[in-house]
Amino acid sequence: MSNGLVMVRRIRRTPYTDRLEQAGVKGFSVYNRMVLPKSFHMSVEEAYWHLREHVQIWDVSVQRQVEITGPDAARLVQWMTPRDLSKAEVGRCYYVPIVDDAGGMLNDPVLLKLEEDRFWLSIADSDLLLYVKGLIIGRGFDAMAFEPDVNPMDIQGPKAEALMVDLFGPAICELKFYRYMHVDFQGTRQIVARSGFSSVDGFEIYLDDSSLGPVLWDTVVEAGQKYNIAPGGPNQIDRIEGGLLGFGNEMTNENNPLEMGFGKFCRLDGSIDCIGLDALRRIDASGLRRTIRGVRFEGPQCPVCTTPWPVMAGEINVGQITSAVWSPGLRSNVGLSLIDRDHWEQGRPVTVLLPDGSKQEGTVQVLPFKSS
Repeated sequence: MSNGLVMVRRIRRTPYTDRLEQAGVKGFSVYNRMVLPKSFHMSVEEAYWHLREHVQIWDVSVQRQVEITGPDAARLVQWMTPRDLSKAEVGRCYYVPIVDDAGGMLNDPVLLKLEEDRFWLSIADSDLLLYVKGLIIGRGFDAMAFEPDVNPMDIQGPKAEALMVDLFGPAICELKFYRYMHVDFQGTRQIVARSGFSSVDGFEIYLDDSSLGPVLWDTVVEAGQKYNIAPGGPNQIDRIEGGLLGFGNEMTNENNPLEMGFGKFCRLDGSIDCIGLDALRRIDASGLRRTIRGVRFEGPQCPVCTTPWPVMAGEINVGQITSAVWSPGLRSNVGLSLIDRDHWEQGRPVTVLLPDGSKQEGTVQVLPFKSS
């Protein structure tokens, strides 16, 4: 199989990679120095409709965990994020923007509180572990940080709950969004969360034993046959339509959580201790210059957005599209862009400049995209 990658040891395979190859994976990308499957036998649009109608199994081992434990673990986690975690509960998941001293985003993980002094940060693509270790050393926190042998698998789609009930019992139905529970698998205790990087219902199995990867994959696939299960992965159409932002695409360290629409996760009243609090308070006081929006635009099906595309209002550059795709549901192209303050209102007309030199008319949209 030609996948464009030379499989060297520094690019890590996952516990499910052999099964991906048997399932006909068409190629890999690299994320957190691990292989991430790109596609299988379906096109992006075919996979989109399948995801919305059936159930898919995803290898998301690349979603690495940073485990933080020790007497100062809770203080350390709070120091990294402007989200107030003072009432965080064991058994809950929390979306937490991680910032530096200037308020710039370093990652946007999901936090799992495992015990009062033990946490997992389920991270996007970056060396967050090194940042955490630096804070421990530099500030003298009594805590440890390391990457555990945890390899998440996603079960996503409207039939996900029925499949998970077959696998782990009816208690799954009581699991609310962004909660997790423990289940038994092959005599081991594993975490299942109701979450996932899609706009449909789904679950994540945080497999805490890589040796069980192949048997977990086979067990899920066998049980999923009656639900028309298929291998897949985060779908670009579903992601953009749902306004799901990708760290490294829509946001980098040059962005702050306020402009990315994460203000509801930021406590800026001085009641929490966060490394970027003063910087974020200054940004908030001066007013946002731009914010994240969708852009719906006309024309033939747009190409993959590998470099940002200018978004214009007349002769003024008011933003740049960082991810884009043809939406079969909306029957138009859709993209994600930071848009300047004077132009971010819903329905504001703009023009998108494509790489081939064409200009396509469009409008600014509040996320998530909705059919008109």
